[in-house]
Amino acid sequence: MAPPIVVQVVVDKPLAQGFDYLWDEELLGSPPTIGVLVEVPFGRSSLVGIVIKVSAHSDYELDKLKSVSRFAPLPPLDPAALRLMNFASQYYIHALGETIIPTIPQMWKKPDDWEKIPKKLVAAEEKQKKKTKQEAVEGYVDEGNLNEGQKLALEKLRACPSNEFKAILLQGQTGSGKTAVFLNWLSGILDDVNAQALLLVPEINLTPQLERRVRAYFPDKKMVVLHSGVSEKVRGIAWHEAMTGKAQIILGTRLAALTPLPNLRAIVVDEEHDQSYKQQDGIRYSARDLAVWRAHDLKVPILLASATPSLETWMAAKAGRYEYIRLDQRAQGASLPKVHLVNTRDPQTQFSPGDVEKPKSKSLITKKLAHAVTQNLEKQQQSLILINRRGYAPVLSCSACSWLSKCEQCSSYMVLHKAGALARKSVLSCHHCGLAKSIPNHCPECGNADLKTLGQGTQKIEDSIEEMWPSARVLRVDTDSSRKSKGAEELFQEIHQGNVDIVVGTQMIAKGHDYQNIGLVGVLDADSRLFSQDFRAAERLFAQLVQVAGRAGRSGKDGETGGAIYIETQFPEAAVFQFLLRHDVDGFLSYTANERKEAGLPPFAYQALVHAEAKSLDKAIQFLSALKGYLKSSGLIAKGLRVYDPVPKAMMRVAGSERAQLLVESDDRKNLQEILEAMDRYLRENSQGRISKEGRIRWLIERDPISI
Repeated sequence: MAPPIVVQVVVDKPLAQGFDYLWDEELLGSPPTIGVLVEVPFGRSSLVGIVIKVSAHSDYELDKLKSVSRFAPLPPLDPAALRLMNFASQYYIHALGETIIPTIPQMWKKPDDWEKIPKKLVAAEEKQKKKTKQEAVEGYVDEGNLNEGQKLALEKLRACPSNEFKAILLQGQTGSGKTAVFLNWLSGILDDVNAQALLLVPEINLTPQLERRVRAYFPDKKMVVLHSGVSEKVRGIAWHEAMTGKAQIILGTRLAALTPLPNLRAIVVDEEHDQSYKQQDGIRYSARDLAVWRAHDLKVPILLASATPSLETWMAAKAGRYEYIRLDQRAQGASLPKVHLVNTRDPQTQFSPGDVEKPKSKSLITKKLAHAVTQNLEKQQQSLILINRRGYAPVLSCSACSWLSKCEQCSSYMVLHKAGALARKSVLSCHHCGLAKSIPNHCPECGNADLKTLGQGTQKIEDSIEEMWPSARVLRVDTDSSRKSKGAEELFQEIHQGNVDIVVGTQMIAKGHDYQNIGLVGVLDADSRLFSQDFRAAERLFAQLVQVAGRAGRSGKDGETGGAIYIETQFPEAAVFQFLLRHDVDGFLSYTANERKEAGLPPFAYQALVHAEAKSLDKAIQFLSALKGYLKSSGLIAKGLRVYDPVPKAMMRVAGSERAQLLVESDDRKNLQEILEAMDRYLRENSQGRISKEGRIRWLIERDPISI
């Protein structure tokens, strides 16, 4: 009698262990393979899982083991992909099953549909063959059109061996042609018809523009796009083509970083500084950091591109751990935009009663910026106005009793949205829990009908600009406007085609887009992002301002002028703005590094957070205090480790749950890993899944948080 075949399977549950199942080779028609996707009975239902071990033994009685029901018509995940998943699971303190399974598209997690999938794949391939190759797009730069700086950068990239690990920072001013450089570099790597390249971008909105350029540059290469904005079927087929090696170029957002790629030869992380690369739910991984680990594991080069590198990446390049390549001139000869700081405390920057240009209602932008917009319109150039708040106004207030439109479920305010954005009628909406309510006709507390709006969002600025320049074509670009139309890409096309005079938008408009006729950028309410409990606030603001400034004057058609950026602030003397005046990215990063070193903050220390969520704040704090007490009594807080007292989160209440956090800090990465693993074991012993047995507290450990 043949010995039994036992497989260990991990499933999408917060459980540290795998589960043993019998593999009936005769029934399933094939021997088991590590990395294969299977359906298994689990409790009273069934789940999909991944086989991580095959043996002839089990610690449990064989007659008590259930059998694998079936396996997917899919090749097993390759060993390198499994190594990546194992590392992510261990480093980010997350169960292996709940690390792997969420990365698999939904299409492949429906066992009842597995028999139909082969036909879908054949049909998709036939459809693809009928598609004609896309024509090259305007603005595409091939190697023959590179300037001297780009050619030198390309030479340095090509000098890096393709068969060993090398992390390379490509730091270049906005508009310096970083994309053209890395596409030319990838062309040599992709000459091997089996080679695969992974291109990561931080946001879905940036994929269409890069996709067009890549397709134009590589018309004969199979490319797939992976992000949450594509349909379930399209993503499922694209993922299959990537993991089987059929697709040579894989372009996507952070979820693409975990896609199995058997022939990966190079990785590019564009806008590597962007915080969107950090996952904010489930396993809280950094796609950029995992991409670097993956390149190291596979011994392939990885290119990190940015005009404003993250402090961690910049310091690694300065220290010689990363190759450092710079692009210090704009690709088409334009100079950098001139920076103007508009001091909003200065009365001369505001409209006065006698001003001819003074708008009928109160102006929401300064006189200086308004005058610049008028001049820019006269030059028939586009203006871009950035305010990082969507909606009409952040708060509705009562002038009689000072009532404010607070959310009932969160410790935040409900934002006023005018009709046509989130609903057919004007509503108050919470941006944290999604609660939407009708706007009250009178104050809910005192009955006063005189309700006023405080502050402004994109909708209010849009109204004000339409009033000030009635003949100008104004377009608002934020998540509301992109949701109600065919999507953000259609809005960006309106800008590119010159159908818009003034663009009002949130950070969606600030980065990555190669606008050719923006002559002026205005930034409103910059100070709201300058002062924050988060120590990275200044770094993020600086990066955003450099990015949005870089949208101006990119075409170089005005000879010496590179456009202008006007920043409205009450604190023009702040370091962020002073370094921006000189376009001194290195100076700002050096200044920030010194500040962080003095304060003992990352990257000079390593951090983790334990999040706790409960019905009351007291319960969440008590839970975290007990955890700290356990660490103390067990002698786990070694020298160089700091465990702070638990505190409420900055956004304390969300969707009716109270939230607290415990910060753990270490001078040594290894010591931090050890204490996090000890905490995880302790919490799991006293929990069912990720909910504590006592008090029903939901908890999560987050490694390398991007905000504290």
